[in-house]
Amino acid sequence: MSRNILVTGGAGYIGSHACKALAASGYTPVTLDNLEAGHRAAVKWGPLVEGDLANKELLADTLAKYQIAGVMHFAAYACVPESVENPGKYYRNNVLNSINLLDAIAAAGVQTFVFSSTCATYGDPEFLPLTEDHPQNPVNPYGESKLCIENALRWYGSAHGLNVAALRYFNAAGADRDGEIGEQREMETHLVPLVIDAALGQRPDIQVFGTDYPTPDGTAIRDYIHVTDLADAHVLALKKLESGTGRLFLNLGTGTGASVLDIIGVVEEVTGKPVCRSLEARRPGDPAELVAATGLASSELAWQPQLSDLKTIVESALKWHEGAGFP
Repeated sequence: MSRNILVTGGAGYIGSHACKALAASGYTPVTLDNLEAGHRAAVKWGPLVEGDLANKELLADTLAKYQIAGVMHFAAYACVPESVENPGKYYRNNVLNSINLLDAIAAAGVQTFVFSSTCATYGDPEFLPLTEDHPQNPVNPYGESKLCIENALRWYGSAHGLNVAALRYFNAAGADRDGEIGEQREMETHLVPLVIDAALGQRPDIQVFGTDYPTPDGTAIRDYIHVTDLADAHVLALKKLESGTGRLFLNLGTGTGASVLDIIGVVEEVTGKPVCRSLEARRPGDPAELVAATGLASSELAWQPQLSDLKTIVESALKWHEGAGFP
């Protein structure tokens, strides 16, 4: 039986960590990435097919050439403000290209599909922690694009015998503790690397959007999950699907929230440097708190985050940052 797994977006942040986890579990990850945001140097554990999911011929050829046994689908745009400004970009890439992929694997007879989804499918929380049966009412095109594919997975699963897992991330953070891969973007939007930049003097300050939320310190609370813990959960989901489980729709988080000021405090502790901050008004659409209920992922996958305490997250991200990243 083939152990080749197609990893779309495998040259990106979370996808490359998933490739490392796959290789450690005896699979060969085959990365398909157009390198728009990914890094060629992040592809270390299997072949790279450079191309785009809009290319249907390339998809069919890749699935056949490598005798792909399963798919992990990470390739997507993921910037919420940009999705509001340019929804067409998100629908074309995140929705239409994902349908191309689903059509290709249905034609090829691939039966396992692990999908990178998001807590943004829930929209504004009606209750906390967010359970998997919380209403899904996304408030931006990014979240809507992910929900479209979650819904498509249910129908493709029924029509084509596809075993599917949709894994709803909360806030991915940190980096590979061996320093081989990490988070690196031209336009960084994630809080942890931004705060590290500010601590190291690579930006003048960190903008704190909202200090009047109904939270203990007035700043927004999020559930931060180490990227390696995320990657491990993907491999566990793949194995569960290979055993014949039909559908998994699961949160991936820790069940514990941390505020913006908590993150700043840990970065100051780890770096030994103060972080200048500018206090700004709330951004429209930012909820006060997003925290995952994690019981279902624990029971279905026997998965527990191992590296997701804030100090480990920040230390691993700092190690990657100080190692100068990808060439």
